[in-house]
Amino acid sequence: MARVLKPPTRVDLSPGARSVFLAGSIDMGQAEDWQSTVTRALGDRDVVILNPRRDEWDASWEQDIAFAPFREQVEWELEGLERATIIAVYFAPTSKAPVTLLELGLFAKSDRVVVCCPEGYWRRGNVEIVCRRYEVQMAADLDALVREIRRRLD
Repeated sequence: MARVLKPPTRVDLSPGARSVFLAGSIDMGQAEDWQSTVTRALGDRDVVILNPRRDEWDASWEQDIAFAPFREQVEWELEGLERATIIAVYFAPTSKAPVTLLELGLFAKSDRVVVCCPEGYWRRGNVEIVCRRYEVQMAADLDALVREIRRRLD
């Protein structure tokens, strides 16, 4: 059974544990909750799901390194991205997702990334070019993203 970790819970991964970081559109809690869809679809797997969608997020938090709750969130995400076996990236068509673009840029050269960037995402062309250049698998939709994650976990 899948185990889900969210901030501020420590990223506790046993040696050899398989994990999936759910990078993608959140927009300070305003984007669709695609992470729940992926989590349910992977519920039968022996995997740790690192979901950065914080349950008690406060959109009024100051986005500044000196503001401890914000810094804790970003550091949790960076640690999860660095340690995850698979990084699943989703760009919701209704979202700008600037942090997701940053995360893709940081990890595109790794062999751990799979991307879903549906038609309608405002920078889809940029995402496609980065994925092509660094040979990142692109899934057509969330169902295909889940299938690719499951394939990589096998």
